[in-house]
Amino acid sequence: MIATASLQLALGLLSGSLVGFSLGLVGGGGSILAVPLMVYLVGVADPHVAIGTSAIAVAANAALNLATHARAGNVKWQCAGVFAAAGVVGAFGGSTLGKMVDGQKLLLVFAVLMLVVGALMLRKRTGDSNIAVSLNRENFPALAGLGLATGALSGFFGIGGGFLVVPALMLATGMPILNAIGSSLVSVTAFGLTTAANYALSGFVDWTLAIVFVTGGVAGGLIGARLAKGLAGKRGALNTVFAVLIFAVAIYMIYRGLTAGHAG
Repeated sequence: MIATASLQLALGLLSGSLVGFSLGLVGGGGSILAVPLMVYLVGVADPHVAIGTSAIAVAANAALNLATHARAGNVKWQCAGVFAAAGVVGAFGGSTLGKMVDGQKLLLVFAVLMLVVGALMLRKRTGDSNIAVSLNRENFPALAGLGLATGALSGFFGIGGGFLVVPALMLATGMPILNAIGSSLVSVTAFGLTTAANYALSGFVDWTLAIVFVTGGVAGGLIGARLAKGLAGKRGALNTVFAVLIFAVAIYMIYRGLTAGHAG
């Protein structure tokens, strides 16, 4: 039994490092792997516990990566603050609803969302960007509205939602992608903490596993963030690799969900 518990914690450490690395490297998309890693690699039996625990880990990893981006001056704090504040309201509502949904059904819907995420990661982000963007009366409604919607999705699925936040920030303000990635981590941290707190109130958090997952994420995040600048020119190729990985995991989750349904 002790060996099994030790193995689970070791797999949690590995999973955390993978999520932290991908968050640091591409800024979004990596966090969506946290829940399937918890369920299928680490072996967390209850999907709700996997979601609650991974929400803490994703929030902590995002906060660490945020510190790196903040030091580099990549965060547009006022825009990020409005987006995150509106999103926290959405995340609380979304996570409350998520707790009411059957765990296995939630995983199936989650897998479908992963297919959408993979497709979004394959799209080239183009368009004019404004490095001097700041909060104003024109972009405030878009930041608040998109923040609320993104937060609700993030809370429902227990994900950081960086893959949604980055394009939403760019759409609302026209900021460059590097600023959007840095600024998105404010929301990813806030959404994760909101979801984790809501799930923790219902006892859906494995605290030991969360700490181990976060520890792995620290190392992975630092390595990913350092590589991000050097590989900036190859971001398209990196996104393609991550998208393919997300597709593969999603298809596996759908297969497992459907076969489990037939078995039942």
